[in-house]
Amino acid sequence: MRHVIALDVGGTWMKAALLGDDSASAPGTAPVLLHRERRATGRERGPEAVVAEILDFAAGLAAYGAAHLGGPALAAGVAVPGIVDERGGRAVYSANLGWRDVPLRDLLAERLGVPVALGHDVRTGGLAEGRIGAGKGAGRFLFVPLGTGIAGAIGIGGGVEAGAHGFAGEIGHIVVRPGGADCPCGQRGCLERYASAAAVGEAWARACGKDGVDAADCAKAVANGDRTAGRIWQDAVDALADGLVTALTLLDPGTLIIGGGLAEAGETLFRPLREAVGRRITFQTPPVLVPAALGDTAGCLGAGLLAHDLLGPAGPGRTDPSEVTA
Repeated sequence: MRHVIALDVGGTWMKAALLGDDSASAPGTAPVLLHRERRATGRERGPEAVVAEILDFAAGLAAYGAAHLGGPALAAGVAVPGIVDERGGRAVYSANLGWRDVPLRDLLAERLGVPVALGHDVRTGGLAEGRIGAGKGAGRFLFVPLGTGIAGAIGIGGGVEAGAHGFAGEIGHIVVRPGGADCPCGQRGCLERYASAAAVGEAWARACGKDGVDAADCAKAVANGDRTAGRIWQDAVDALADGLVTALTLLDPGTLIIGGGLAEAGETLFRPLREAVGRRITFQTPPVLVPAALGDTAGCLGAGLLAHDLLGPAGPGRTDPSEVTA
């Protein structure tokens, strides 16, 4: 069976799949899942070991497909965190994984013997949400996952914009509280210091005086009527609304997709967030604000879509391999 390799590399785990080649399917059709695996990234062993683990994992997936699916994979897609040069196929920098300037696309292509596409993890997840998830059918969307940090993916016409230097969508580093908390990026008052899952969890832990609590615990306390939790939560929602309205003013998306761990709180997040965004909008047209649909499978599915895009022919949702920008 015709298939591609999809690999989503995270700081702790790598999620991978073999996906049926849907090149003949209608645009917007999700790839068929044929096989799924997961493996520890092994970052504690250093960046070179992580790269070796990625190559070995991909080779193992290729061997499985050749043995069980009637032939070799046609292409591969891989999503990685950090700064990514999609056009050049290089993993430029990742604080979590410790690597710098790794020619990952070429290393994988040499190991596998098939075309390989490299993408940024959030933009790749946004690609999947835009084509087959919550943004399906939306010409322009903004995907914002709220996790340890906050990033964004700007969807335009079936693709995701990387920017001139690969930094497009870094909404987490919009300054929403000038002179506020220090951010590792070098600025003060960045959005992700106030509205990420990590920030909410840290604030709730301080308020409780407990270790081991997180944003999900804060959300549960909010739902149970805890006033301190409610104040922490509303502060985060207000900061998030400030950052989102800035992004909406610049980008004018039709759909705003919120994902990541904080979005798992459901209407505990979405009800006050819609209200807070609505209070801040003046001349802007409000976007449709929806939860992400694909959860933690988005990166892997997006990597598979990148691989499918390499197979052509060019058309809706298809790009020339040299122009893959995740």
